[in-house]
Amino acid sequence: MNFTQAVGEATIDVFAYVGGLARLTWGAATAVFIDPFRGRKIRIGAALHQAMIVGVGAVPIVSLISFFVGTILALQGAYQLRKLGALQLVAAAVAIVMTRELGPLMTAIMVIGRSGSAFAAEIGTMKVNEEIDALETMALEPVHFLAAPKFLAMILMMPCLTTWADFMGVLGGGFFGVTNAGFTWGSYFQATLDSLVLRDILTGLIKSVMFGLVITAVGCQEGFSTGLGSEQVGKSTTSAVVNSIFAVVVVDLIFTAIFYFTSPS
Repeated sequence: MNFTQAVGEATIDVFAYVGGLARLTWGAATAVFIDPFRGRKIRIGAALHQAMIVGVGAVPIVSLISFFVGTILALQGAYQLRKLGALQLVAAAVAIVMTRELGPLMTAIMVIGRSGSAFAAEIGTMKVNEEIDALETMALEPVHFLAAPKFLAMILMMPCLTTWADFMGVLGGGFFGVTNAGFTWGSYFQATLDSLVLRDILTGLIKSVMFGLVITAVGCQEGFSTGLGSEQVGKSTTSAVVNSIFAVVVVDLIFTAIFYFTSPS
């Protein structure tokens, strides 16, 4: 195989994969937002179950990691700001970085590890056990039956988790600010509020929703495309994690560029 042929086949594979993600996302979005108005009910119970797993179950690890990340940001920011005699700007730096970037991104990565891989493993196991074929035999659309509740749960829980991660990150920064930078808790939170505008918060929340869609689409797509055999389930799970992280970073770059070039000067 020559170089141009290899590049061509890789390009075709990428477009085919993206097309599969788009088709799955459209099918799930139709099931969540359009089909209920056509008299076709969504599985609310399954969506709530997924929301508990995706959202509530992730709160402890999201809290811990976000607190530590906020403290690290404060330490790194103070290292440079102290040289400029601007240690009072630590609170603003932590708040802006957490709400605009690290809050949604770190939350997405943690959710990928917990839930994106679980989506791929669950659906992949059903594919190997021919349960997907059984659903189709019973005239149940697999995307509507399996993927739609996961999409709804992610859309609802990712902004909530991101908001909590932002708060815990600010709290971690405040721990350093109070113990080493001369802040009180009141003055630190006041400096945080003064540094943030609504656009900063909305930027992170919009990203979190998009990250949730990407994580669910990749996890479900990898599950539906699982081959035969238990080994293939492991491969699908690994691919779901790797591809989800890559896709989330790409989406993050795209939306960061959009917000940058559309921001008021």
